[in-house]
Amino acid sequence: MADPSAPRSHARAFEPTRALGRAVLVSGVLVLVAVLTGSFDLVVLAAPFAIGTAVSLVRRPGRAPTVAVTAAEPFLVEGGDLDVRVDVGNPNPDGFDLVVVRLLVPQWVRLKHSDRPYAVDVQGGTIAGVDLEGRVLRWGRHPLGPVTAHAVAADGLLISRPVRAPELPLKAYAAIEHFDAAEAMPRAAGHVGGHRSRRTGEGGELAGVRRFGPGDRLRRIDWRVSLRTREIHVVSTLSDRDAEVVVLLDALHEAGRSGGIEGRASVLDTTVRAAAGIAEHYLHRGDRVALLQYGGTVRHLRAASGRRHYMTTLEWLLDVGPAGNADEPPPSSFGPHMVQGNALVMVLTPLLDIRSAAMLANLARAGRFVVAVDTLGNPVLPKRSAAKWGDIPQRLWALERQNIIAQLREHGVPVVAWGGAGSLDEVLRGVARVAVGRTVTA
Repeated sequence: MADPSAPRSHARAFEPTRALGRAVLVSGVLVLVAVLTGSFDLVVLAAPFAIGTAVSLVRRPGRAPTVAVTAAEPFLVEGGDLDVRVDVGNPNPDGFDLVVVRLLVPQWVRLKHSDRPYAVDVQGGTIAGVDLEGRVLRWGRHPLGPVTAHAVAADGLLISRPVRAPELPLKAYAAIEHFDAAEAMPRAAGHVGGHRSRRTGEGGELAGVRRFGPGDRLRRIDWRVSLRTREIHVVSTLSDRDAEVVVLLDALHEAGRSGGIEGRASVLDTTVRAAAGIAEHYLHRGDRVALLQYGGTVRHLRAASGRRHYMTTLEWLLDVGPAGNADEPPPSSFGPHMVQGNALVMVLTPLLDIRSAAMLANLARAGRFVVAVDTLGNPVLPKRSAAKWGDIPQRLWALERQNIIAQLREHGVPVVAWGGAGSLDEVLRGVARVAVGRTVTA
């Protein structure tokens, strides 16, 4: 049995071209006519064709070329520069006449001159490279390739069978929608941390001055106020605690057409970028962040903190996709039991489906601290028809969506449009004030 790792023979690696067929045909026809007619001068005309073909075939290569594709960076951010190198190797002692390389480029990757093949001159025993520059225009996983190479040898008389390199997986993380919030968290999930709470305790944030009581420390005495009022007063501070934030992504439907980093954002683009920004903000402050995807398939990333968890979050967001017309997840696989009672739940949803509104109301009834973040923005509706009733469906859809938002607010779920930094401050302050005197249902 032949060794599969052994190099392929010339007969298997290369095939004859039409040029070889024409050279053999011309030589054979001239020799045959010379024999039949006795015009041996035709043999002189056939000699260059025959000798040239024989000399070229003597220098034929025995092995096909090798090809590989690599990227300068293992991962990118959408809109970032991409540097790709295609390496073509020649394992034969003699050089190829020409190697033609073609690279298949995915939709959201732009490489210069990628719409045409590349010609490479590879000498014997060397590796020649083709450097390509471009950009990745949208987040997600983008398989670059495959790369196909054909080598032409023996003065164009032989061509190699197609040699393919496997796809190069490119990962483009979402460009972070900058988010900043100065709000207090509704409830602490831990006892210590770097997040300012609305409850008094040991911390560095001044809450006020009050009368001395049992258990107060002497170092907290405010002597200026005590001397003026002739009663001992102490300084009260807000406790510094950590919190758990759950970012819930509504992926039931996709709306709008994505234009990448340079065009208009679709609902899924806004959702993923906003989730990355919120996670980056709270993880930077030392809080724990968990992610949930609500759709045909429930995905869950458990809560953690730190730089490593931030990179895990970006990796998790690469696989977010719309569920389409999939059924709603059963209650056994998705529900309030997946969210801690002290967690702040930020639901990124376009509110296009009644199932999303029911999911929000269910979380609110279970006692979770829920904030609905509207990711639809200003939808681009189709042009109105010239008919008399052309705009009626659009108006009905807008009224139905307004009714859903009003019903959510009646259930105690605040709805706020996503606007980046500071856009959620006011509504989060309201959630924190309500949570001060509220008993959490686990």
